[in-house]
Amino acid sequence: MVRPKVVLPENGIHGNELIKEMELISKDDVEWKDGKVWSLVYHASDEHTELLKKSYNMFFSKNALSPLAFPSLKKFETEVVSMAIDLFGGDKKCCGSMTSGGTESIVMAVKTYRDWARDKFPDIRNPEMLLPSSAHPAFYKGADYFDVKAVIVPVDKNTHRADVKAMEKAINKNTILIVGSACDFPRGVVDPIPELAAIAQDRGIGMHVDSCLGGFMLPFVKKLGYEVPEFDFSVPGVTSMSADVHKYGYGAKGASTILYRSDKIWKYQFSVYTDWSGGVYISTTMRGTRPGGAMAAAWVAMKTLGINGYLKLAKIVMDATKKLIEGINRFPELYIIGKPVMSVFSFTSDDINIFQLGDVLDEKGWHLDRIQFPSALHMMVNPHHADIVDDFLTDLRDAVNEVRKNPEKVSEGEAAMYGMIASLPDRTKVKNFIINFLKTQYKIN
Repeated sequence: MVRPKVVLPENGIHGNELIKEMELISKDDVEWKDGKVWSLVYHASDEHTELLKKSYNMFFSKNALSPLAFPSLKKFETEVVSMAIDLFGGDKKCCGSMTSGGTESIVMAVKTYRDWARDKFPDIRNPEMLLPSSAHPAFYKGADYFDVKAVIVPVDKNTHRADVKAMEKAINKNTILIVGSACDFPRGVVDPIPELAAIAQDRGIGMHVDSCLGGFMLPFVKKLGYEVPEFDFSVPGVTSMSADVHKYGYGAKGASTILYRSDKIWKYQFSVYTDWSGGVYISTTMRGTRPGGAMAAAWVAMKTLGINGYLKLAKIVMDATKKLIEGINRFPELYIIGKPVMSVFSFTSDDINIFQLGDVLDEKGWHLDRIQFPSALHMMVNPHHADIVDDFLTDLRDAVNEVRKNPEKVSEGEAAMYGMIASLPDRTKVKNFIINFLKTQYKIN
């Protein structure tokens, strides 16, 4: 028999040795604390992070699968949900659950509306949901998991927001759900939620607002005086929302919320099995075991920051965002896509290869996500970025000049790969390429 490359050791290795090995293993991980990473990590302060670690560890071994065994976790979950509902203009009828992240929240929404529609629209055999093309891919994952067809509608070419007329035109007898984003990931714009919700309400179907990214930022951006379109439960016709505490809520990783206007919809999220020999099994979300640490840390984050704490952080972030956007717009070669509402945006160029620019910035130690349709570089601003805005703009100027002088470098680095992915018309080939790439990434070296 051919043995795998890594097997359980005959004798356990001392913990101190493993800690040293883990430190060595992590040396190639992106170092986000210096502010050069513009995604993935949401950091309020070192003090706040230490508080999250302490609260997480206090409930490290507790499991929210059973609210009867651990009433502490039930308290944390119900209060996090309640605070979120209040923040998003909900009332006492609103309800919901905590999940592990935005993907689980979104997937749960798809499952919920599918089961809700089975009761409300028994004649529908092939349910569909309408998604603007900017909607998060987690909706596609939910479509795959729960056999709900995802009908993708191109966004408006000028605003990059959901095209209301096109969305309405795409509705048919099988439509059970309309989706909008506040804000969307690619360009940081907020879809016209009131208009979409009015259509959903008129048709008697669901309207979900994906606010995983913007939920814990937009209300405070609005309080600071910025123009923020209506997007939450204050809008008639909005029947559910998703919002991540572990993003701009500054909770520990593994904390999101899925919220509903009424428990008449929420109940369809539950899985209940009464005839198992192991007893009655009840699960409110996708997971069975639900780690208590993330719930505790989310509760602590929201309680310790409060309205004023979130406002303070939002001001720091928005001041940095404004400075970045104004700085980028001063480059004649570059421009911001659309009109971002908060601290998430992307920029591109009609004069230079934007992915090559990304490669040069990588060489200077910066890490920006690449997006497509159109090709662009993507940024999400956090409080710890406030001190390095000038450094970034200086390096960006140098990078633009370098790309102008050396356009042939496009054949090297990630620019070639991203350019190929964005330009191939056969998206099946792109999918297969990505799958094969992922398989190589998870092979043991």
